[in-house]
Amino acid sequence: MSDEKQTGHDHHHNDHHSQSGGHHGGHDHSHMVSDFKQRFYISVAVTIPILLLSPMIQQFLNIDLAFPFDQYVLFALATFVFFYGGWPFLKGIIDEVKDKSPGMMTLIGLAIIVAYGYSSFVVFGWPGKDFFWELATLIDIMLLGHWIEMKSVMGASNALQELVKLMPDTAHRIGEDGKDEEVKISELKAGDHVLVKPGEKMPVDGVILEGQSAIDESMLTGESVPVEKAKNDEVIGGSINKEGSLTIEVKHTGEDTYLSNVITLVQEAQESKSKAQDLANRAAKWLFYIALAAGFLTLFTWLGLGFTFDTSLERMVTVMIIACPHALGLAAPLVTAVSTSLSAKKGLLIRNRTPFESARKLDAVIFDKTGTLTKGEFGVTDIIPVEGEENEAILQYAASVEQHSEHPLATGILNKAKEEELDLEPVEDFSSMTGKGLRGRVAGKDIFVVSPGYVRDEGIAYDEEAFDRMASEGKTVVFVLVQGELAGMIALADMIRDSAKETIATLKERNIDSIMVTGDNKQVAHWVAKQLDMDEVYAEVLPDHKADQVKSIQADGRKVAMTGDGVNDAPALATADLGIAIGSGTDVAVETADIVLVKSNPKDILSIIDLSRNTYRKMVQNLWWAAGYNILAIPLAAGILAPIGIVLSPAVGAVLMSISTVVVAINARMLTAD
Repeated sequence: MSDEKQTGHDHHHNDHHSQSGGHHGGHDHSHMVSDFKQRFYISVAVTIPILLLSPMIQQFLNIDLAFPFDQYVLFALATFVFFYGGWPFLKGIIDEVKDKSPGMMTLIGLAIIVAYGYSSFVVFGWPGKDFFWELATLIDIMLLGHWIEMKSVMGASNALQELVKLMPDTAHRIGEDGKDEEVKISELKAGDHVLVKPGEKMPVDGVILEGQSAIDESMLTGESVPVEKAKNDEVIGGSINKEGSLTIEVKHTGEDTYLSNVITLVQEAQESKSKAQDLANRAAKWLFYIALAAGFLTLFTWLGLGFTFDTSLERMVTVMIIACPHALGLAAPLVTAVSTSLSAKKGLLIRNRTPFESARKLDAVIFDKTGTLTKGEFGVTDIIPVEGEENEAILQYAASVEQHSEHPLATGILNKAKEEELDLEPVEDFSSMTGKGLRGRVAGKDIFVVSPGYVRDEGIAYDEEAFDRMASEGKTVVFVLVQGELAGMIALADMIRDSAKETIATLKERNIDSIMVTGDNKQVAHWVAKQLDMDEVYAEVLPDHKADQVKSIQADGRKVAMTGDGVNDAPALATADLGIAIGSGTDVAVETADIVLVKSNPKDILSIIDLSRNTYRKMVQNLWWAAGYNILAIPLAAGILAPIGIVLSPAVGAVLMSISTVVVAINARMLTAD
């Protein structure tokens, strides 16, 4: 990796080990789910005696359970439900009023405060009927709605801990005497010398003093091929040393490391993600204003018509309580719960609901290349033999030598040999020439599988035109030498997923732009984009600039989804309107995303868009059912038909409310994924 790729990380720092804000507070989230569950169960238990003690319910059921001071017992039970069950809503009012944005909490809060306040006055002598049963059932249903909703919004994010986990805990520090000792990472200082053995992770950012090796940076940068590094090259903390032992000088520790910068970017993006009000909240906001206006209009109208203050107030209270729809509290959560379980069956894990619901409005889908559009593993695309040589023989020689190598290119060659059902010969005198290739004796012949650099250094002639053509397509070419003579070239490339072609073709039909943003080089990126017929390509994008690229595409006014699988994608996933992680990717990408594709199939992006559209449609239907009942019930409760003797009694209002809730529940169950 060039030096410029290591610069430009001078973002401001904050405590990366603290949980980020917004919707990503993991522990708090699970605590809130269990809190709503507990409040719901306890409130339901206390509601049963409240219903039995309520005169209105006794009248409705034609039973008589009266006993001395029964109204005071009723008041005590209702007071418990009001303060214990209603607490989240009472607290929610304060938050919404502070934000000057009344929503569901304010609407529920208004109804329960009016019901509790008025009913308490009635118990202590005010003429009228109490609404304690209405208060208790409203709190129960709203607690149930919130509990369902929070359970189905799957867990907040542990992205920051996952990022921190990428760093090893210890390092081998080389002392004055040249011996290495194991120390905690936190004890390292800039200028220390550290030994990194094959297979270990780089403990910190640094510069190689001795040794050379192939370094796997794919987790961090998305670069699919391990990068050959030698003396004076920079290394990134968290990347994996594949082959040789390295001595590195520590450059950055702690908060100055590349990985810490990525953590900062993720944190900032998560915190700045808008907490969009969902549909039900917007409906609740309007109903709140309608309830207030209708309540006071009812009070003054009845007073103006000459009725007593008690009667007028009872009408006002009835209107304000009926204005809070029980069904509205369940309209969105029930659809959410059904869509979450439907999506899970299809291999889509919805982690953050608001962006998922807006997926129906997407204008562009950004794909990372490696591991998303491609499999992230090499496959053989071409074998070019020199005259007189056979493809099979070249592949057999190369695979026989490569069977002892861990390199991704070796895996690609071995997979091709397996596909062709070739028998591999045993290899003798095997050795790895770091940065140049491999050698070994196969069937009594010296076989070299080497890089273009080795062939040039040795002055061996080869078909430069074929080589340049393959290199310009971004393919990696290795040369196979038999007894010092060139036998042929094998070209390998990161294999494109078949499902990626279908996905991009379907997105085109829907007028959704497909965009590739990758850290890989331009030739590779353009070759892949051409195969897939993509709309836009941005190559050689530095990891910390991916999020900026997302922002610049959003700046055109486009709604953007980002699909990725590496650590380098995490800030971009958090910045996009919808972050989609490929399930086979790193834990960090998965933790930062709004949706995870468990099957790692890009076609599932189409399922997300379909399910989002269907979910939204069901929600709108449910909200109309829920609010529609109220739009009809409010004028009836206000007494618009009183002149002809029809006044909606609270008991009839309760029955209508129950029917509305059942309709909403049935409608939610009818949601389909297609």
